[in-house]
Amino acid sequence: MPLTHIVVLALIQGITEFLPVSSSAHLIFPSQILGWPDQGLAFDVAVHLGTLLAVIVYYYRDLVQIAGHTMVSVVKRTNTPQSRLGWYIVLATIPAGLAGLLLESYISTIARSIHVIAYTTIGFGLLLGLASYLNRKMNWHTVVNITHTRPDSLKQLSLSQAIIIGFAQAIALIPGTSRSGITLTAGLFLGLRPEAAARFSFLLSIPIIIASALLEGYKLVVYEPQGANPIEMLIGITISFITALIVISMFMRYISKSGMAIFVIYRILLGAALLYFIS
Repeated sequence: MPLTHIVVLALIQGITEFLPVSSSAHLIFPSQILGWPDQGLAFDVAVHLGTLLAVIVYYYRDLVQIAGHTMVSVVKRTNTPQSRLGWYIVLATIPAGLAGLLLESYISTIARSIHVIAYTTIGFGLLLGLASYLNRKMNWHTVVNITHTRPDSLKQLSLSQAIIIGFAQAIALIPGTSRSGITLTAGLFLGLRPEAAARFSFLLSIPIIIASALLEGYKLVVYEPQGANPIEMLIGITISFITALIVISMFMRYISKSGMAIFVIYRILLGAALLYFIS
């Protein structure tokens, strides 16, 4: 690929993977509107790996604690907030994993229609706006004791809430939905503080991104064994990693002070632009 294509596609992936704006809606622009050729499986694997590394680095300390407490809970039958969170992440990942295995062929063909992406971008954007509006009306002292916990604390997260967010994540298989957007929407509807909803959304993304990267890597080995360009992959990984790391940090600071209005408006405009280009 030309260097320009590599940089633009890696930036798009890094910026949109963790924002509630739908990465699939953005990635369709270069191919469908600018006429760029498909970037291939190898590059998809590379940019997904970059965003995976970004969220792991950002939550490195949390992940070490969660993994350690979860493994100890298996051996010693202990129960701590970190081990509960670890098991919640495992259980909440199952719905999306099963849906991905059962519906992969459908999602990769029919559901990737640009019409589908345009309408889901708008529809789920409006749903995010409604969730954000109702969430801001809640009395936080009845939802979480904010005098004793950080705003992004997940100590009060229940198993039922985690499972519901997990099923919401399965909906994100529909292109244009946005994985981070739909899980954040579910968390806001359930009464989590925006910071806590975003934190669980990002932690929950790790197993799914790993599974996606492994699946795409398998396809690469089977269908495109000679398709990987090491230089292109390295550039894609580096740019998507740095970009995603910056975006995660900025987004977590942003939502602590502001609502989701800017993302709702952006999604509506993006969906309308897609519909305009295909009309």
